[in-house]
Amino acid sequence: MNSSIVESFSHMVREKGLDKDVLGGIIEEVFGVLVKKQYGQDANYEVVVNMDRGDIEIFLEREIVEEVENPETQISIDEVNEKGNEDELEVGEEYIEKIELSSFGRRHINLARQNLNQRIREIEKEIIYKEYSEMLGEIVVGDIYQVRKNDILVNHNKNELVLPRSEQILRERYRKGDTIRAVIKEIRKTPNGPVIVISRADNLFLKRLFEIEIPEIYDGIIEIKDIAREPGERAKVSVESNDARIDAVGACVGMKGVRIHAIVRELSNENIDVINYSDDPIVYIQRAIAPAKIKALELNEEDKTCTVTADSDQVSLLVGRNGVNIRLAIKLTGYEIDIIREEKQFEEYEDDIELVSLREELGSEVVDILINNRYDTAVEVLSAGVEKIMEIEDFDEDKAKEIIDIIQSQFEEEE
Repeated sequence: MNSSIVESFSHMVREKGLDKDVLGGIIEEVFGVLVKKQYGQDANYEVVVNMDRGDIEIFLEREIVEEVENPETQISIDEVNEKGNEDELEVGEEYIEKIELSSFGRRHINLARQNLNQRIREIEKEIIYKEYSEMLGEIVVGDIYQVRKNDILVNHNKNELVLPRSEQILRERYRKGDTIRAVIKEIRKTPNGPVIVISRADNLFLKRLFEIEIPEIYDGIIEIKDIAREPGERAKVSVESNDARIDAVGACVGMKGVRIHAIVRELSNENIDVINYSDDPIVYIQRAIAPAKIKALELNEEDKTCTVTADSDQVSLLVGRNGVNIRLAIKLTGYEIDIIREEKQFEEYEDDIELVSLREELGSEVVDILINNRYDTAVEVLSAGVEKIMEIEDFDEDKAKEIIDIIQSQFEEEE
């Protein structure tokens, strides 16, 4: 029984990487509790653990007396003599007795095993917490072993990591057995052990991918200044070079886009705009709202607000699909951006559109009426305006406005 206990915990030393001295100290403490239960709280004892030999030895030390007053610390000379007294000890001397583990009884030994297991689990939890705390903010690679409704469980070095739904990339599909990369975002202590939260949606994950794929960023030659991201949809990253000879954006994109495409693939084809950072907020905002072209930009640095004026055909580019471009620009720059739409002068349109090609949008009947009233192209209708179109017998003000709006939208789509 003695050696089997130590051997089981020696196995933990090898498998779990526990410190041998720490484990030995726990064994001493647990068996010390057994001694106190059997011999009293004041008992003077020593537990010796030899992890290499697989030994646990317990020694109880008591004072030899004629008549015992405190059985926890004293033993009578008669009892010593009954035990053999091979060293011919006398009253007043210390009697050291080796206690066999079997004397504690099977129930107490099993209780000691349970206590030891509990203490080992606590140490393991602390080791895991410390290990992953040191890895906070780093990318890990693991295997998905369970896909649940609200999260995904990932195996990393035999430890469980959690990828919550809120930290997943929208529209990504995960399957059991898949290998996955994510950044360690948070480590929480709980009664059941540390919960290690990983993320693919956090800005830090994108930053770490840039460091992996772009050596100049890892080496500090190029610095990532800001990141704005809607995971799985689009991201904007502003960068700055600390070496005038190196183009920051060009280095991030790579030859034929090879570097940025590697990151895009990892993020399930999330579009990434890389722009040059500027200390000048006007320049920075202009770069952030690209590719839209603007006519004017008014800035209030104190209130962190900005008003952008753009032609009507540029507004859709400025706003982006579902508003993503302007939202990311606001996040990236820290400025609240308002848009003023200006109707583009008709003579500025480079290409005209024949009305006959707009039958689907306007309806064949409307197109025929316009043509019969000598309006053959879209620009001719826009130039006439609502009032002139209202003069046509078949159109009232609402219909005229609807026709103008539909035609204007066609020019925006053309852009």
